Formats: sequence, C-alpha cells, structure tokens
Amino acid sequence: MSSTVPAAFARSRAHVYDLLAAAFDGQADVLVLAIEDGAFAELADVLPMEPALGSLDGTAPDAESLEIGYDNLFAVPGPHYVPPVASSHAGGSAGDLDSDSAYRAADGGTFFGDPARRMAERYEQVGFEPGVGDGLPDHVAAELAFLSALASAIADRHEGGDGGSEELATLETLERETLAEMEWLDSFASAVADQDRGDGVYADLARFAASFVRWDADGRVEDGGEPVARAQGTRSGST
Repeated sequence: MSSTVPAAFARSRAHVYDLLAAAFDGQADVLVLAIEDGAFAELADVLPMEPALGSLDGTAPDAESLEIGYDNLFAVPGPHYVPPVASSHAGGSAGDLDSDSAYRAADGGTFFGDPARRMAERYEQVGFEPGVGDGLPDHVAAELAFLSALASAIADRHEGGDGGSEELATLETLERETLAEMEWLDSFASAVADQDRGDGVYADLARFAASFVRWDADGRVEDGGEPVARAQGTRSGST
C-alpha cells in the first residue's frame, strides 16, 4: 500500500476527532456548523457500521440552546449531570492528581482515578497539552483531542517518509492504547441518552462518538482505504 493512503487516512481521522473534541468541549458554534454543513452525514456515508445520526443530520438547533444543554449535562452538577470523564464510567481508584475543578466529586462519582493517571502519563510521553476538557486528563474532549493530535502526527511522519521510524511506532502504540481504553464511551453514551432532555443532540453525538471509536479501534485502514471524512471549523492540540 502506498504511504499516501495511511497519511491521508490519518489526516481525515484527525479532523473527525478534532470535531468531536470541540463538540464535547462545549464549542456549540462548531457543532452547529458541522450539522449544517453535513459533516456527520458525510461520515455516515463512508463508514461501514452505518451509525444512526438522528439530530446530527438535518437542521441544527441554535447555539444558545446547545450551550444550555451542554451545561445541564456536562458542566453544572444537577439532576441531569453526566460526568464527562472516564474515571466515573470505567471505574478505578482515585489517584493523587490534584485539581480545583468544579467537577470534582460533584455527583459522588470518581474523578482523577486510574484512567486519568494513565492518560496523563500518555500525554507526558509526547508533550501533549489538550487545551480542552477543563484540565481533566480523562475528559472525553481531552481524550478525543489526543487522538486527533496523534493521528495528525502520524500523518506528518508518513508524509515525511518516516514510515518505519521508532517515533512513529511510539505514536501508533499510544493511539492503540488510547482507543482500547475508550470502551467507557459506551457507558457514557447510555448515561447521556438517559439524561438528555434537550434536542437529543448530545445523546446522538455520544452514540456517534462511541461507534466511531469502536470502529477505529477494530482496525482503521484496509487495502484501498480512503479518507473517512471532511470536517470543518475545528481545532486540535499538538504533539
């Protein structure tokens, strides 16, 4: 297979993860643009698992209503709050990382547990700083931003002719480890579906993210593979 295929594929995956990271960081304007621009519909057309899009395909709610929905679900502890962190869904003992985050133990859930410690160690290996996720290493937005940054860095290595380098191998190992750890998104998506009292956008987004990560973890590139999608108006971290 030509090295241009994995490079293009990795670049496309980086865009998708960047979009998801921005959406789960509460960037409502990015999510509105993606829905209106048909980015999720494009993805559904090329992915083999045919994810149900629901409210992600059609007319987008206004940004203000999405911001309110985001706060009710992921930011303000209350009756519909769903902790957006792996430690609350994947279990694990509390770690010794410190934080002044308002999320900490807001609903009795676990914060800064083993998943957070493992993700922080992975970030440190490559000098990654998420810039999203309220400073929580295992926040869904931070993990997705990390996958975006890894995919982008992998694309850079392929395009630079470093297909067999030790650095590339490290990036790919970190990517596999992170994808394997993100099985918690299934539990997260179920919890969001139970609590989303708005337009259902975040419930559909969480289900979509869980499906995309599961597909990606199962094996991303096949012979003759093509880039998975176009996603606009996003941002990502850097390695």
